[in-house]
Amino acid sequence: MPQDIEESVADESPANPGGDVEMTEGAAAESTEATQGETIPEGSEKPAAEGEPANTRTSFVSYLVSPIVTLSIGSPEESQTLLTAHQALLEQSPYFAEICGTFADDGSVSTQSNPPPREPGRQFEAGNGKESLLTLRKQQPRQIDLPEEDIDAVGSFLEFLYTGEYFPRKLPGQRVLEEDPTAPSVDDTGDQLLKHARVYTLAEKFGINTLKRLSSSKIHCINSTARGEIAYTRYVYANTRPDDTKVRAPIASFWATRSHTLRAEVEDEFKTLCLEYPQFGYDVLTRVLDDKLKRERNEKMHPATGSGRKRARHSSGAA
Repeated sequence: MPQDIEESVADESPANPGGDVEMTEGAAAESTEATQGETIPEGSEKPAAEGEPANTRTSFVSYLVSPIVTLSIGSPEESQTLLTAHQALLEQSPYFAEICGTFADDGSVSTQSNPPPREPGRQFEAGNGKESLLTLRKQQPRQIDLPEEDIDAVGSFLEFLYTGEYFPRKLPGQRVLEEDPTAPSVDDTGDQLLKHARVYTLAEKFGINTLKRLSSSKIHCINSTARGEIAYTRYVYANTRPDDTKVRAPIASFWATRSHTLRAEVEDEFKTLCLEYPQFGYDVLTRVLDDKLKRERNEKMHPATGSGRKRARHSSGAA
């Protein structure tokens, strides 16, 4: 996704920061991540405001001594991979925090089950004359099933939880990613765009906004072709909310400004994409019309001193 498209969106789509605004946001995101990963020496915590409790620093060791949770990625019918992570790190995600809240200290899961048959002479439960449902503890490992998630995206998510980044990392102060020997210099298939797009949608599902910002910024570091952009666009419009302009607006801007030159390369694919996702076609058309209106306003505010389109005068007299 070229950077100039992101900058164009920033100028005209305040609700969807990009370009210069993106750089500001990216810097803020990096600053936020740095702050989160900042190690404050013991005994030098920042003073709390009057009347507020003092902030206590959570040491990294406290994460590492938390229980181990198994993540089952993929469905049993296909390929299934087991990954492990520390529960305290997973609980930074509201999604995992809710699931881990069902775990007992012994690693079991709370389940509801009918009680065994009542023995002769056993007293009924007081009050309603019926046996109550018993809450049983079913002994099993701390395991969370993620049958529909992409293994590489989950791996990047876990790498981010432990390190605050994921490969390939952004070079400090630049809109460039570190070299990936396995990736081509130009993404013709869309695989590199999809890598970060999958991390973005996973971060959305798991509620990790810093990872959303990071993966979004990496998308704009990828040098891709029209064919790669088609694959990326199809994934985004299939897996993001209609109001997610953060990731959708740069796509519409890209195609609105370059479709006339790229049409020859992927005309059939572009037409199929518009029919498959009408919202995409509408977003692109809206962008084209917005650009047209902007040019007309600029022409009215700054009219040309001379017109290059003036007709040549012809004498009406007889020869």
